[in-house]
Amino acid sequence: MTYLVLARKYRPRTFSTLVGQEHVVKALRHALEKQRLHHAYLFTGTRGVGKTTIARILAKCLNCETGITPEPCGKCSACVEIDSGRFIDLLEVDAATNTKVDEMRQLLETAQYAPTRGRFKVYVIDEVHMLSNSAFNAMLKTLEEPPEHLKFILATTDPQKIPVTVLSRCLQFNLKQMPQSAISGHLARLLESEGIAFEPEALPPLARAAAGSMRDGLSLLDQAISHGAGKVSALNVREMLGAVDQTYLFRALDALASGDGRTLMGVADEMQSRSLSFDTALADLGSLLLRIALAKSVPEAVEADVPEREQVFAFAQRFASEDVQLYYQISVQGRQDLALAPDEHSGFAMTLLRMLVFKPEGAAQSPTSSIAQPASKPKPAANASGPTSAAPLATSQPAAAAPASKFDGNWPELVRALQLGGAAKLLADNSELKRHDGGQFDLGIPKGMAYLAEKNYVDKLKAALAQRFGGTITLRVTVGELEGKSVSAIEQGERSARHALAADAVRGDPFVRDLVDIFDATVIDNTIHAARKGS
Repeated sequence: MTYLVLARKYRPRTFSTLVGQEHVVKALRHALEKQRLHHAYLFTGTRGVGKTTIARILAKCLNCETGITPEPCGKCSACVEIDSGRFIDLLEVDAATNTKVDEMRQLLETAQYAPTRGRFKVYVIDEVHMLSNSAFNAMLKTLEEPPEHLKFILATTDPQKIPVTVLSRCLQFNLKQMPQSAISGHLARLLESEGIAFEPEALPPLARAAAGSMRDGLSLLDQAISHGAGKVSALNVREMLGAVDQTYLFRALDALASGDGRTLMGVADEMQSRSLSFDTALADLGSLLLRIALAKSVPEAVEADVPEREQVFAFAQRFASEDVQLYYQISVQGRQDLALAPDEHSGFAMTLLRMLVFKPEGAAQSPTSSIAQPASKPKPAANASGPTSAAPLATSQPAAAAPASKFDGNWPELVRALQLGGAAKLLADNSELKRHDGGQFDLGIPKGMAYLAEKNYVDKLKAALAQRFGGTITLRVTVGELEGKSVSAIEQGERSARHALAADAVRGDPFVRDLVDIFDATVIDNTIHAARKGS
């Protein structure tokens, strides 16, 4: 017999067997029970979340021979023919391949005729946003004054491209991405139904890789079954997905907590020898750091079924709150910079080294003792009255201030001259000088980097300023809107300018222009890399 893939074999045929989307099912059930039927429905959501499936179930509810019902019998000729895709009064159209106005007009001409077999004639138009403006205009007249026997069910992954005139005439339902727990649970039930042996820890990686799409999850499960020769094991799934064994990440975090740079680089080298994806590794590391941050601040928010739950809480005891926040920021930034690195291994290794260097002194030896208390957050000033109001976050004030007469007010130049490292450099690079008076420095930092105003970071920068100018320094840091004068903002502007010049040069190249004209190609900006400064 011909094999039927899991995504088709286990496609829900009733609302009761549909996984997720309870908010949509509830509304449709009530409408069907009360016979309050709209003439046009619009289902929106990412791929594989159930748009077309719900459309077919709704078509059965409308045409079941037992009557309009939220629970179609599944046995009458109408239900059987809809399930098999041969019901004459259910017309499914792929708008991606039928975009022209003539095709839409031809479709709508048949809409005026009464249904042949069913109670309603149902038009399901998938990826409706792909229709041309002329096709939408042709549809609009029928949507305004539809025949009583006609029901439109539209589906799209991009509702922003649908004209407002069409949206306003549809009952719109937004389908959510499937939670990972729902996907894992559904995969487990299907494997049990199929009698296929599996390891429970093999399913969460498949659910994560599905990225909210149940159909993708089922397709990945089919692939995992083939890869494992009829069995689904955690090792085979990791190999199939190119996923990173969590033990590598735990070893890296252990080396960070111990300040062991040699072991840290050894982990990166081992991962390279296994040809593991460093992009995936940084994504998984960010997710792991998020769980550790939750374990420190909101322990009850850590999922009970996380396999590495005990290790997460163990690391929450070893790291200070500011360490975890900084490591997360570095991992996210490192993933963005990976494409700009000489190679992925170098980019990953440099990201780990940043975490090692930026770790505040004494953090590993004096971790926070309680994991149930969130990191203390500075309170904004009560009289802040607008987006530009600066809320004081940290102040380091001695009894007296030195003149610091050698400083001319050029903060970016001063930052580049200071011998800074770690968090102090990160604070200095992302701050702007608000006011300078003798030995007093008032700095501002953006709201998104308020964590840099931790007292130990401020104290380190203050110490560097005191060493530079001599005498006693007063340093005050506030949060608020900046003017783009920080070292980081200036360097970003320079990078953007270089990128813009590079992009203009690429677009202006005769060969590139010929490719665009001949093949109707598109130049993708984020693939253009400007030459580094000085090269």
